[in-house]
Amino acid sequence: MTGNTFTRDELAEAFAGFEKTVDRAAQTRDWDPWVDQYTDDILYIEHAAGTMRGRDEVRPWIWKTMESFPGSYMTSFPSLWSVIDEATARIICELDNPMRDPGDGTIISATNISILTYAGDGKWKRQEDIYNPLRFVSATVKWCRKAEELGTLPDEAAQWMAKFSPGGRGAL
Repeated sequence: MTGNTFTRDELAEAFAGFEKTVDRAAQTRDWDPWVDQYTDDILYIEHAAGTMRGRDEVRPWIWKTMESFPGSYMTSFPSLWSVIDEATARIICELDNPMRDPGDGTIISATNISILTYAGDGKWKRQEDIYNPLRFVSATVKWCRKAEELGTLPDEAAQWMAKFSPGGRGAL
């Protein structure tokens, strides 16, 4: 239990605000409003990146992650489904992470489960992202191969492939 009682409507409204903020951040590439929807002492658990405590740790991480490849090629983060757990003030959802069109209309993405704990006043006090990092690597490799095939592979993606995909062609 959280010690706070929030109605289902309040939790749903807060999550709608979260989704709107995340969508706006993805469109504008300004990640500060995304971070600003967390409490100052946010506990953010990101299984590949580690545990961050406070906005001062989350802010540089989200900027670095989303402004470098492959994050910089992710166009939106819509929820595919969500569950409201009133007893714990949590929203559990599956977020999609589609990458930009490599040049032929192909949509390549990977998903993660996020668990958000509400603090009240439109703020979130905890987020945990759960996913298999290899699925994100596999999707990114697939995107790079498609872009390479189409002649649209940018230098930063080619550099990523050279670093994370053996021989630049990948073992995935």
